[in-house]
Amino acid sequence: MTKKHLILIAVSFFLCSCGPYSKNAVKVGAPGTTAPAVPQAYHIAIGDKMSVKLFYNPDLNQDVTVQPDGTISLLLVHQVKVAGLTCEELRKLLTKDYGKYLQQPELSVVVNETQGNRIFVGGEVKSPSMQLLTGPTTVLQAVDMSGGFLTTAREDEVIVVRRGANNKPFQIALNVRHAMKGIDPSQDIYLQPYDMVIVPKSNIANVDLWVQQYIGGTIGSLGNDFMFYYYFNNGGF
Repeated sequence: MTKKHLILIAVSFFLCSCGPYSKNAVKVGAPGTTAPAVPQAYHIAIGDKMSVKLFYNPDLNQDVTVQPDGTISLLLVHQVKVAGLTCEELRKLLTKDYGKYLQQPELSVVVNETQGNRIFVGGEVKSPSMQLLTGPTTVLQAVDMSGGFLTTAREDEVIVVRRGANNKPFQIALNVRHAMKGIDPSQDIYLQPYDMVIVPKSNIANVDLWVQQYIGGTIGSLGNDFMFYYYFNNGGF
């Protein structure tokens, strides 16, 4: 399965969870619609590849991958739940666990390859894509990394689907045309991990109908199994 298929499957999952987003979308300024420009501490996600190194016990050094259940398997301390922790939190936890067997263990935890800082951009952009957040990234920057808007894009109602309280998704309506013209820069919000940017077609009276047609026509034949597999194995909802 290609990355494009995975992206489209993710779109389908979001929309199935959320219902018609254009009727329920909140405006910029509502709780959860803004993200700080300063990167927050990274939280380990399913699929991340990590190195655990003990300075005085190199025979226990390991390179591991976070499993679908959120755990890693280490020598001596065995299964450890790591998903959702920062590297510093995990370092302290492992220091305590190894301390049961070693005297004053000194160790480091490094994430070598991340899966948890991903976003998705779909709809009327040139190259719908899954992207990795490597720093503060706004909606317009993400669209630009996906090739920019198509001429059919509805720039006055771009939708960002975001995880809220208890991982429940909600939608944010953005008029990025105002941001591009300098009328209202706040419409170009910073993205958070797992955000999905959806750009509808212009000149469409019923945005919800377009989304249903877009999803159904593009990935309707792929089925739901792939959708759930992708999310449960990549740290999504």
